[in-house]
Amino acid sequence: MPTFSAHTTLSGVGPATALSEAMERIEPAPTGIGVVEIEDGSGLWEVAAYFEAAPSDTDLALLAAAFDAKPFSVSELPEVDWVAKVRRELAPVEAGRFFVYGSHDSDKVPEGKIALMIEAAMAFGTGHHGTTLGCLLALDALDQGGFVGRNVADIGCGTAVLAMAAAAIWPNPVLASDIDQVAVEVAQANVAVNGLEGRVLCVEAAGFEHPRLAEAAPFDLVFANILMGPLIALAPSMAENVAPDGRVILSGLLNTQADSVINAYLEVGFVLETRKILGEWTTLTLRRGK
Repeated sequence: MPTFSAHTTLSGVGPATALSEAMERIEPAPTGIGVVEIEDGSGLWEVAAYFEAAPSDTDLALLAAAFDAKPFSVSELPEVDWVAKVRRELAPVEAGRFFVYGSHDSDKVPEGKIALMIEAAMAFGTGHHGTTLGCLLALDALDQGGFVGRNVADIGCGTAVLAMAAAAIWPNPVLASDIDQVAVEVAQANVAVNGLEGRVLCVEAAGFEHPRLAEAAPFDLVFANILMGPLIALAPSMAENVAPDGRVILSGLLNTQADSVINAYLEVGFVLETRKILGEWTTLTLRRGK
């Protein structure tokens, strides 16, 4: 069955969200809609919708005009077995002592590595992206330096690969949260596949806004591999929920965005320990002052 996509950009999250809601009412109805900030400092947001039948050019033109958006770009997408494609293209990843792989590569796990299996159908947060890889390397560096996480949280956990990595090397259970319930379900499935049930607890939450997180705080290590805007917004909550001398590992950042995030955390009492650059992405490790 053919699939069609329609993309546009416009200024501001409010108009972008309103446009996405209006698109739900057109015929044929989209099968999915995404609203994403374009992380280049322009203030623009992208609205993308997917359809099983070609959308009406007239409807899209009227919507673009009504919300002061750019004209929609419509494309017919080729039929692709995406899971098979991902399995072909995503080779296992080594990050220090960690080895992240799909089940199709289970015969490639080397001895002496901490192996974490993430299925290809759950490809976001597999370790291939520079941000996840950077966080795993930062975790490995902390551990090799003698740091032991006794109370760890993974905020915006996605596949929960970071939470699982921490649970695999340290004795205490890890809390993993995501604002999206689908991501929480993915995380729970990954935890079960890796035999870490009871070692990683997954909850749906925005930031630290969950009773389990509130009860467990303050944390001595928090991961947040998300985006620049949410990281900056989280800075005050990080200061409230991270123990003195505790660490945060932050990513999801373009290299050009790192200084803005660093400054936000310096203002609330953190000290920069390391900045790791992998391609166009930066991962930060910061320590909360005593």
